[in-house]
Amino acid sequence: MPDGERIRIIIADDHAIVREGLRALIETEPDMELVGEAADGYEAVRLQQALRPDVTLLDLVMPRMDGLAALVEIREADPDAHILVLTSFAEDDRVFPAIMAGALGYLLKDAAPQELLKAIRDVACGDVSLHPAIARRVIKELNRPHESRPAAEPLTERESQVLILVAQGLSNQEIAGKLVISERTVRTHVSNILGKLHLANRTQAARFALREGLAKLEDE
Repeated sequence: MPDGERIRIIIADDHAIVREGLRALIETEPDMELVGEAADGYEAVRLQQALRPDVTLLDLVMPRMDGLAALVEIREADPDAHILVLTSFAEDDRVFPAIMAGALGYLLKDAAPQELLKAIRDVACGDVSLHPAIARRVIKELNRPHESRPAAEPLTERESQVLILVAQGLSNQEIAGKLVISERTVRTHVSNILGKLHLANRTQAARFALREGLAKLEDE
């Protein structure tokens, strides 16, 4: 962030009381400006693309589109987006997919106000900011021998179908048409696939499918 510029922030959380509290905190800071609020993942993606904020505070559990799916879409559209996950959940199956999908920060909602403000400033500058409990989990995971790391969770039949089509280069709209399901359902499946396989994006998912022999470059 250039000196003297205010940090433009979006809040994405489905609880109005949480958004109100965050808004009040941000408004106390002269170097920060709240430019948008979203109550679900779809709105978060729309606002991110329209406003291009410096930092997006993103909850993971939201209606219509969850935070991880929103994070994946945001980062695919804008790889330089600065996302700070702010959530109540510290479980590994939420932490690692979010970090691998490109979140620069991961903070729990029980963090002190000054911790959150520091995290916002760090993420705005492109620095990583992790809650201490999350940082310990990440370090522990990185230090764990590869063979002892948790195996990928099995995909459902429908998720496998979606993965194959992703590997063939189809868009969400094309997958929806081929499987006769909604684009929203496709996004949910893609999010679940990335989480289960511990992958960061569609490109990695496609490579996984090709490497494992689940799909070929061209439909036979």
